Amino acid sequence: MSEAIVVFNAGSTSLKFGAYGFGAAGPPPLLCRGRIDSLHDNPHFVVKDAAGKPLNAHDWGDGHAIDHRTALHFVITWLEANLDGVKVVAAGHRILLGGTRFEAPALINSKVLDYLDSLVAMEPSHQPFNVAGARAFADAFPGLPQVACFDTSFHRTMPTVAQTYALPKDVRDAGVRHWGYHGISYEYISRQIPKFAPSARRVIAAHLGGGASLCAMLDGKSVDTTMGFAALSGLPMATRSGDVPPGALFYLLRSKLFDDASLETMLYERSGLLGLSGVSGDMKVLQESADPRAVAAIDSFVYAMTKYVGAYAAVLGGLDALVFTAGIGENSAPVRAALCRKLAGLGVALDDQTNAAGGPRISTPDSRVSVWVIPTNEELLIAQHTLALIRR
Repeated sequence: MSEAIVVFNAGSTSLKFGAYGFGAAGPPPLLCRGRIDSLHDNPHFVVKDAAGKPLNAHDWGDGHAIDHRTALHFVITWLEANLDGVKVVAAGHRILLGGTRFEAPALINSKVLDYLDSLVAMEPSHQPFNVAGARAFADAFPGLPQVACFDTSFHRTMPTVAQTYALPKDVRDAGVRHWGYHGISYEYISRQIPKFAPSARRVIAAHLGGGASLCAMLDGKSVDTTMGFAALSGLPMATRSGDVPPGALFYLLRSKLFDDASLETMLYERSGLLGLSGVSGDMKVLQESADPRAVAAIDSFVYAMTKYVGAYAAVLGGLDALVFTAGIGENSAPVRAALCRKLAGLGVALDDQTNAAGGPRISTPDSRVSVWVIPTNEELLIAQHTLALIRR
């Protein structure tokens, strides 16, 4: 019988998973990947093999709600029944916020879960559901070890000045600091860069998806990143606002146009590319649209990236490589081209042909800054961390 690790990413209404085998040397191989969507009204399960071929699907029916524990139990039961000779022996979880206690992946126990629950007020859009998934797994499978991997951990190498807001000490002591997110993705990219650009020390990576951010890295370590206290600030995203002046938010509250709940909903769900365009938060839809508002939204996205890349190049003392990753970064040649043209003054020279082909290198041979498209794989990195901790 072979053993497997399952990696989970629990959301408010969904559960994503990937199953990985282990035993031999090298990275754990992907066995299958799937998800359960619409947990609360019309749950639907789908799973595919490592090549993307559908293996199975299941519907619970309209109006039939299930919780995370039921979903987790269904996944584990299906895996052990349908993957011949496979026994699930551990789980790895993506957790958004690790707080001050966790600067690296950690084995999960009840005290760890209680601490992670205490951070929910800092990031209520992801944290409660990530933690609920881990707690549900612990309840359903109390004998199996679990590992938490945190999106904030990679950024704990940022210098103190980059992690500190100009606020009174009592406020900073309450946890208001520059946490940074997408750290699992950036850690994966930091491990891949030497394979493509071994001499690149000063790197800016762009994780561009529904959530979008940039990270400045020096020798593979984070020195700054655009997402700050919550996964809201920095670049405009699909439906999240990015940077907004605090004074404007006070104004909206004082004017009673919003209360705190509706303001949060507006900033997270009605802003960003959707708010700017009035068309969609999906970059593909915007690129195919002739609406001038869609064009303006893309321009705003590229402009925000240009400003941050310039600032981070100054922080790094120059720039050796620029990396695009995640959904938009890996698939949108027009967005990559638009940013690279803005960065010509930094020494970026785009190769239009390789950019259209998707890379991996999309800069010309004589470009002072090499530019790359490197697919991220957060799930694999979580599996590797989980394997390392349970073996230890």
